[in-house]
Amino acid sequence: MPYSGDLFERVANAPVVPSGLPLIVLLTGFTDAGSAVSGLIDHLHETASPRPVVVFENDVLLDYRARRPVISFEHDHLTDFRPARLELSLMADALGQPFLLLSGYEPDFAWNAFTDAVLELADEYEVASMSWVHAIAMPVPHTRPVGTTVSGNRAELVAAHSVWRPRTQVPATAGHLLEYRFAQQGMRVVGFVLLIPHYLADTEYPAAVLAAGDRLMKATGLVLNMDEVQSQEPDFLARVAEQVEASDELRQMVENLEQRHDSYMSGLTSETSAPRFDEGSLPSADELAAELERYLASRPSSDDDKSGRG
Repeated sequence: MPYSGDLFERVANAPVVPSGLPLIVLLTGFTDAGSAVSGLIDHLHETASPRPVVVFENDVLLDYRARRPVISFEHDHLTDFRPARLELSLMADALGQPFLLLSGYEPDFAWNAFTDAVLELADEYEVASMSWVHAIAMPVPHTRPVGTTVSGNRAELVAAHSVWRPRTQVPATAGHLLEYRFAQQGMRVVGFVLLIPHYLADTEYPAAVLAAGDRLMKATGLVLNMDEVQSQEPDFLARVAEQVEASDELRQMVENLEQRHDSYMSGLTSETSAPRFDEGSLPSADELAAELERYLASRPSSDDDKSGRG
């Protein structure tokens, strides 16, 4: 196993990182329903003034044949090679508040060493918390707010935002391992799983990106500039509505999902501080696994090659 210090290179003339910042982790590669993670990565790189601090080594962590980098061919010669990028950057929110973002592809190899490296960097920079997001396809309607399952050791966020709290086993991601190891170290950590309408899972769904940004703002106190994504949502929803109205089958499906969703929400009790589904009301673990399996089977094998950072 490689020593964790061999997994990354410090950027020359990198900015000085203040101590006590929140760390946000956004990794693509397993499930990214609605392009929630990749969309938020791109948006933050455009709006949050990224300054790279550390770049991780592709030759150690990346399976090139599974996620082939992009090379440009122009008439009779090659002009540009764009490898995937996994990096830790210092960023600033809309109010100038700094934070750290670890973003890019989910490592294919050396998960333990990668996790050790991230923990070492978090210790070096004395990060205050770690928050991460990923998104899965679920049988829920687009006409209702995006729901969330929350994990970690921040009880106030679980109570406020977790609408489904199952007991099940799911395929692990590198993000899960980071959350698990950060929690073992006594760090403040939270993970958000966005529940995205299964029929929109393969689209670039603005509501998914907005939900990801919203949950991270709740966890960190940052103020992210989401105006551009917000402006895209009405047109997207109008196009979806047009397609639904043009198909009796789609319209019936959405109505059934709405009825099912609303019946979940009607199970609220006065003791709950936020909307929460009964475990018996939502799909069972087997149903969830089947839906996730269907979603994964429908995805192209190199889905995240579309972004140089993922």
